[in-house]
Amino acid sequence: MTTEIQHDPAHLIPAAGKLRRSRRLWRVLFFVALGVTVLAIAGRFASETGAVGNRIARINIDGTIATDPARLQTLNDLGEDPQVQAVIVSINSPGGTTAGGEELYEALSVLRTKKPVVAVIHELGASAAYMTAIAADRIFARRLSIVGSIGVLYQHVNAGKLLEAIGIDLDKVASGPLKAEPDYDEAISPEVRASLQQLVGDSFDWFVDIVAERRGLSRPQTLALADGRIVTGRQGLESKLIDAIGGEAEAIAWLESGKKIAADLPVLTYYPVAEDDWFGLPRWLGGAARSALGFNPNGPIALDGLVSLWQVGSSI
Repeated sequence: MTTEIQHDPAHLIPAAGKLRRSRRLWRVLFFVALGVTVLAIAGRFASETGAVGNRIARINIDGTIATDPARLQTLNDLGEDPQVQAVIVSINSPGGTTAGGEELYEALSVLRTKKPVVAVIHELGASAAYMTAIAADRIFARRLSIVGSIGVLYQHVNAGKLLEAIGIDLDKVASGPLKAEPDYDEAISPEVRASLQQLVGDSFDWFVDIVAERRGLSRPQTLALADGRIVTGRQGLESKLIDAIGGEAEAIAWLESGKKIAADLPVLTYYPVAEDDWFGLPRWLGGAARSALGFNPNGPIALDGLVSLWQVGSSI
């Protein structure tokens, strides 16, 4: 005998009402959480450039310089941002690739026509980093900062004897005598050396020309300083490679006195963008990948090709 369970509709109605209220509550909580998340993301990105209002932008140039699309876009955007009244280029770099230095020089030269740009060299502003600095309206450096190193180099390692010692013999078929030269299993031939010297010379001539133009020096005066030497900030002031001794505080004071920029404006870093919290995860993963390959996760990587870089060490 089967007993049929009877449900009292009077008991079902309150239960259904509780379910509907519960669903509404969870919907409200979901949208509240979504709103908080959106506001947090907006606040995170807003915090990278500060609160609403006029400001001075800071661009940090640290470590080895190479071309950087994100940095270039930031510089282009600064020129169109009406809230950015001036730009401080904070430099601590030995230089890098000639193309990277050229990219910074050209972008800052365009930016300089739209708003004041001042460069501040901290410990080091040499080679492509000095190329960057001369694009500014004014250059500050500490008395004992290292500046200069006007020059270009191409380095080659001849590992022929090492490869021969371990029994490796390299051969190749090329479309011309200068293709893929110099090879690292042999010394540079006179023909290849002449070609590379033209390459270095062309970049060097352009570097000398822009230093002469931007620093108000004659070409002979510039060439006298362009033998690759490094100098202190104090020596650089005497030779007109920089304009004044000081740091960011002195740069801001000059912006106030020379460019009528309010000294109490906040100085906000626009590049590089902060990498805190989970928004920096992709960059963190990139650093982890570099570590796995044996590279410094945060430092410079080896540079191929033509460089304008001051480095400690003897030539071989």
